[in-house]
Amino acid sequence: MDVTTAPAPAAFSPVDVLVLTVTEPPQPLTGPARRADRLLEGLISRAIDDGEITGKAGELILFHTPPAAGGQDSAPRRVAVVGVGDGADHLDWRAAGRAAAKAAGDLKAETVTLAAAPSDGPVEVGAFVDGFGTGAYRFVKFKSDAEERPSAKLTIAGGGATPSDLDHAALTVDAVNRARDLANSPANHMTPLDLADHASKLAADIDGLECEVLEEPALEALGAGALLSVARGSELPARLIVLRYEPQTVARESETLGIVGKAVTFDTGGISIKASSGMEEMKLDMAGGAAALEGAALIARLGLPVRLICAVPAAENMPSGTATKPGDVVTAMNGKTIEVINTDAEGRLILADALAWLTTQGASRLINFATLTGAIVVALGEVYAGLFGSDDEWLQDVRRAGEASGDLSWPMPLHEGYRPLIESRVADLANAAKKRQAGAVYAGMFLREFTGELPWCHVDIAGTGMVDGKGTGFGVRLLLALAQQLSLEK
Repeated sequence: MDVTTAPAPAAFSPVDVLVLTVTEPPQPLTGPARRADRLLEGLISRAIDDGEITGKAGELILFHTPPAAGGQDSAPRRVAVVGVGDGADHLDWRAAGRAAAKAAGDLKAETVTLAAAPSDGPVEVGAFVDGFGTGAYRFVKFKSDAEERPSAKLTIAGGGATPSDLDHAALTVDAVNRARDLANSPANHMTPLDLADHASKLAADIDGLECEVLEEPALEALGAGALLSVARGSELPARLIVLRYEPQTVARESETLGIVGKAVTFDTGGISIKASSGMEEMKLDMAGGAAALEGAALIARLGLPVRLICAVPAAENMPSGTATKPGDVVTAMNGKTIEVINTDAEGRLILADALAWLTTQGASRLINFATLTGAIVVALGEVYAGLFGSDDEWLQDVRRAGEASGDLSWPMPLHEGYRPLIESRVADLANAAKKRQAGAVYAGMFLREFTGELPWCHVDIAGTGMVDGKGTGFGVRLLLALAQQLSLEK
């Protein structure tokens, strides 16, 4: 993302769009807003008086500026006034950024300047930059007639954000948008092998980040029968993609953050095949893996003092003569046997082996992201992810990171009364229950069986990670906020 900072100018520059922010309710115009109102001959203040500008977060009103004196191009072509709510919520600033990006895109603007007030600090300006960069996102790679349209160059004039703050925000935008690219890519262009190649390129570009890809012979030797069982119906092999980050300095010497992300690059449901309507969206079933990889890489790129290891199990879930059948029993890496009741409950199988593997690799705490259950969508919709945890303190850490980052999650129960739902008559565990109840909960109960004694959280992003058939990048910002918490010495 192209964003720069500049001192508050004495006069407006000739940009395509000048963005001004107003709170709800609007306050008397001062500084750049007052100057812009004079430039527009009082149009802004009249719009406020008439109730057309309310300051509601994301509400944007666009004004054309009058011709400059003498015909010289010395003023912005347009002025956009956008609301930021009461100004205290960073999510409102992000909404303002998204609105500004949409307006700039519609106008095909090349240059945009945010006139920030002195009180607009790194949090507010950073959230605006985040909203602008992610709001400008377009996935047009496979449109042959797509117009080449680079995102507008954004300048922050004034305010309290430093160039370092803006770099941080821009790198976050890039990571979120790359995660969206991965999830949005068609399954024939984003296979388990392609995802592994992407991870290798990430590691090659970032100091301290290393990539290892475990192929099927190595997985067989490790006893990863759950992961391998999901890939049996596909001609494409499974992979366990591993990123390790060893910073130069570590804030907490005893801590290693273990990250897992589900990457089913296409999910037909296997033998328990899904309905055809909407199945094309199942390319998005690797959104958790995309967030895990990009989140881990962002932590390393920013040089945070947090040791981490990220494991992303990747596979296709396809029906064929070699596919796992309902009723089959497979053995996971930790030795637990699993009766596969439903082959469309495959995400928890591949996560089981990745979680079990991380317990042997020195991780001190675990978090996983997965588009796991339709049940969590029914329960929480597209606003909150479901949050499950084996340790109350760790669960609250993750929840706080969600609140700080905007990747919101809501705690869900893991009560022992739900255990019968994962019991099998022929194996240690069943991957699905015959009773249609608490689907998101018993999926979490199942995953907990593979986490050893480590503090662990499961974030079910089925409702938040893929919305209206598009990847959102949910989880990248949460991982960054979590790593920032762990960067603080105890």
